[in-house]
Amino acid sequence: MYLVFTTNDFPWLTIIVVFPISAGSLMLFLPHRGNKVNKWYTICICILELLLTTYAFCYNFKMDDPLIQLSEDYKWINFFDFYWRMGIDGLSIGTILLTGFITTLATLAAFPVTRDSRLFHFLMLAMYSGQIGSFSSRDLLLFFIMWELELIPVYLLLAMWGGKKRLYSATKFILYTAGSSIFLLIGVLGISLYGSNEPTLNLELLANQSYPVTLEILFYIGFLIAFAVKSPIIPLHTWLPDTHGEAHYSTCMLLAGILLKMGAYGLVRINMELLPHAHSMFSPWLMVVGTIQIIYAASTSPGQRNLKKRIAYSSVSHMGFIIIGISSITDPGLNGAILQIISHGFIGAALFFLAGTSYDRIRLVYLDEMGGMAISIPKIFTMFTILSMASLALPGMSGFIAELIVFFGIITSQKYFLIFKILIIFVMAIGMILTPIYLLSMSRQMFYGYKLINVKNFSFFDSGPRELFLSISILLPIIGIGIYPDFVLSLASDKVESILSNYFYG
Repeated sequence: MYLVFTTNDFPWLTIIVVFPISAGSLMLFLPHRGNKVNKWYTICICILELLLTTYAFCYNFKMDDPLIQLSEDYKWINFFDFYWRMGIDGLSIGTILLTGFITTLATLAAFPVTRDSRLFHFLMLAMYSGQIGSFSSRDLLLFFIMWELELIPVYLLLAMWGGKKRLYSATKFILYTAGSSIFLLIGVLGISLYGSNEPTLNLELLANQSYPVTLEILFYIGFLIAFAVKSPIIPLHTWLPDTHGEAHYSTCMLLAGILLKMGAYGLVRINMELLPHAHSMFSPWLMVVGTIQIIYAASTSPGQRNLKKRIAYSSVSHMGFIIIGISSITDPGLNGAILQIISHGFIGAALFFLAGTSYDRIRLVYLDEMGGMAISIPKIFTMFTILSMASLALPGMSGFIAELIVFFGIITSQKYFLIFKILIIFVMAIGMILTPIYLLSMSRQMFYGYKLINVKNFSFFDSGPRELFLSISILLPIIGIGIYPDFVLSLASDKVESILSNYFYG
């Protein structure tokens, strides 16, 4: 038995992907009104899944091997050679562990949800399976199926547990994401049918194919549109502020922490690995778009009255650094992008959680109605201030080191002219100056001044042990990565080198 658990023949990834959704479907047998039972059951499932994932990766994942590990390959549908292919490498291990961590904390954050709690928690677990499945699938069609499995839970979580405009934002979300999935499906089928003499969906085989330039550009544009909506890349970002503004904050944690990262992961995994020539042609344009995105989102954010929309625009701004890192086509640039994916996963989730907990207390959404909250809720005020500092890239926090490495990536890039690099860095620096402006003005409007203190019967509870535990749990990895970034960089460095050597310098 021990031998089975320590060899790669054991189907670790299949169990990790299937376990949350199958355990979630057993919730049908739990009592309909048993809110506490549902909550603790879901949290136990998430913790068990996280422990299982960590155990599997600790004992079976070799850091210095850039090849696919823990691979599984089962024939699924004979009709068109469709396989259940799973496998992980340095690129996906970080995102899978991030998914496990953030989902566990999001279920803990969802404690105040009492309406239809069985369905709510089942949808969270279904989302969990879809996210881990899309990060670990090695078959293009399986990747697409897992990508789609994610959408319906988010739509329902939005439409049923959102704010006043929840139906509008849920419809907008599904139109954008399902519309972009059409491009993804066309790209998947096109690449698999054209890829070789016989149709194949295997990512390993497709990575070694070469295509005519025109066809490769068409595939690239199709995949780029699909991932640009999810990331989001401007001008396809407008679903994000609405969705974040209306969703329950535990859903926001999953959206900001994991969903946006799936788009960035797809850009590296498919656009960069499978379509290198097109990527090197498009990368200058992507870099310009990423730079515009940082400035645009950072200057739009201060104009938002809604607290969660303001944090949503900060997410859009931070995703700009990931796009620039990916399009720099250098070792530090891509490493910085991967580090920013993990770092922003923590920071974005934490800010939305704290915005939600303060909403639970004061029931106010708009910043101009708030003020003077620091006296009544000092613990939330402290955590919010620390995490705002992490978001504006304070040295010693994970955001700073990620953005710094992306800067190095641009400077060391051999692909671009010096004047272009100077311009990009100059505009990015302006973006980094704008970031503290909107984050600090947000905390000033919320916590300083006298507005709420003058209201009669003004008193509410400070952060309880659950909320404090949650905030500190997210803060520790942010500081940990900020002090010792090699913890994340060492996971992906070999994979990054193999992507760059095979496709750009080969």
